[in-house]
Amino acid sequence: MYGEIKFDSLIDLKLTQESGQTSQSPWKADSNSFTDMIYLNLNHILNETIDESIDLNNVPVLLNLSQSENDINGFNLMYEFAKKSNFNEILSKAELKSIEKKIICEVSTIYDLDFDLDKFYNYLSEDEKLTDSIEFCKGLRLFIAKDPFECIISSICSANNSIARWTKSIDKIKRTWGEKVEFNSGTFYDFPSPDDFSTFYETPIEEAEADGHTMEMECYTCNLKSCGVGYRAPYMIKAGKLFSNELNFEDISNLPYINAFNLILKTPGVGPKVADCILLYGFNFKEAFPSDVWIKRIISHFYFDDNDISAKDTREFGINHFGDYAGYSQLYLFHYARKSGLMDKLKK
Repeated sequence: MYGEIKFDSLIDLKLTQESGQTSQSPWKADSNSFTDMIYLNLNHILNETIDESIDLNNVPVLLNLSQSENDINGFNLMYEFAKKSNFNEILSKAELKSIEKKIICEVSTIYDLDFDLDKFYNYLSEDEKLTDSIEFCKGLRLFIAKDPFECIISSICSANNSIARWTKSIDKIKRTWGEKVEFNSGTFYDFPSPDDFSTFYETPIEEAEADGHTMEMECYTCNLKSCGVGYRAPYMIKAGKLFSNELNFEDISNLPYINAFNLILKTPGVGPKVADCILLYGFNFKEAFPSDVWIKRIISHFYFDDNDISAKDTREFGINHFGDYAGYSQLYLFHYARKSGLMDKLKK
């Protein structure tokens, strides 16, 4: 690793990584450390050593975040440049400081470190129905997508799917089509772009037909169905075309929540729950309140005396009742129900 940065923020990295948020699949885990690649965009810097301008757009940097098992009040970050770069030899200390500032900004965004958890816990403690969730979820933060399109595909993939299955599919998509980047610490892959997705084969049969059936059918694995996405494959391809030709990520980020929600609903395979997942985990709209069958049961149990309510009514209740804390409240309620045994009771 090339550099080290210390973060002093309340966060449980393991809990956040394993909470099933559809922003991205979990980073590569090793004991109490988590590793993944990001791309830095610094436009360019004037290098003092060679007196030339160096382009620093889309520079791959490997991040390794480590945290002591019993201390969730901070973590260490080591970073490393790709093997093909020679930044280690040519960048001055001042130039590296510029890069580290950008890394700090990116990590703070991904892990939502600017969000005041203590203030949120004060809010939760004012509602006796929510107080117990604090200890079960201490240090849990939003895990915001490095790439909003990865969140869109992950959220589509998560519909009617287990966390283990959709994360496996996303990892296979990255390994099949993502750019391969070599670091001293290992090989990592980025996520394919919307343009890439618009050209993918949906099934092995489609891939074989395009190839003229020159191989046995089991050899055709460069297609979405072979990544385990099932019926969601055509939705993903159409989403790639939509975001290649019509929708813009920055436009979505700059819209009011309700306008962004209505726009995301135009994406094939995206209903209200998936739309809210995309807005919460992909674009950090904290007003979003993803509502599925489990959240519906939890809200019904806590606020409606276990009477049946619709997913639509659950979503509207969550948005109106929790306000700016809607997204975090949903995240904490869901995790609390999973870990406390409440979800098992609600299954009956």
